[in-house]
Amino acid sequence: MAAVITLAGGHGTALAASPLLESVKQNPQVAKSLCNELRQLNGQGIRSTSPQAIAMVAQRQNISLADAEIVTTYVVGLHCPDVR
Repeated sequence: MAAVITLAGGHGTALAASPLLESVKQNPQVAKSLCNELRQLNGQGIRSTSPQAIAMVAQRQNISLADAEIVTTYVVGLHCPDVR
């Protein structure tokens, strides 16, 4: 029974994040802009996963810190793998 609950919970999380990621998928300019800003932070020694970078993405996109972490991971993975 616990496995069913875990699977259902995991599936619901993926569905909840979908509209968030769709907004970036539908607008590649947003991803490019975020990549450029994250590269600038990298140049200052700040990683894309740092609290400063996540807060910047949250502010720019007007989203929560948790959502900004998801968007950052997605954008870096697909659009700018050179960003650290």
